[in-house]
Amino acid sequence: MAKILIVDDDQDVVEAMRVVLGKFRHEVVAAYDGSEGLEKTRKEKPDLIILDVMLPGVDGFEVAREIKKDERVKSTPILMLTAIKERTGIDFHKEAGDPDWLPVEDYCNKPLDYEVLIDKVNRLLLTRKTS
Repeated sequence: MAKILIVDDDQDVVEAMRVVLGKFRHEVVAAYDGSEGLEKTRKEKPDLIILDVMLPGVDGFEVAREIKKDERVKSTPILMLTAIKERTGIDFHKEAGDPDWLPVEDYCNKPLDYEVLIDKVNRLLLTRKTS
């Protein structure tokens, strides 16, 4: 069981992920905007963060950059979500502001394929435990 923070402004998406992740006995904490996501990351110290790109206020890239600068939580893996179909890993590098550095460990497209999501979550959690 892991503590997973979901940061997404779409409550239906959060609740659907809560149900899916709950089947694997993960504890889910939710935040609905970037500022709340940063606050809950620091307070809850989750094992994994699922972070939407497009958030009201502080966007997902800025949230990820702030997390990776914070010594207390910088090792927390981040799985970024995007609804933009043409998005690739290269696009994420460019948008993150540095073509050689990406503040997230992986990404997933919306609408979510929950089998893919669970595979990525499990891989990131396993990687965290072995590092």
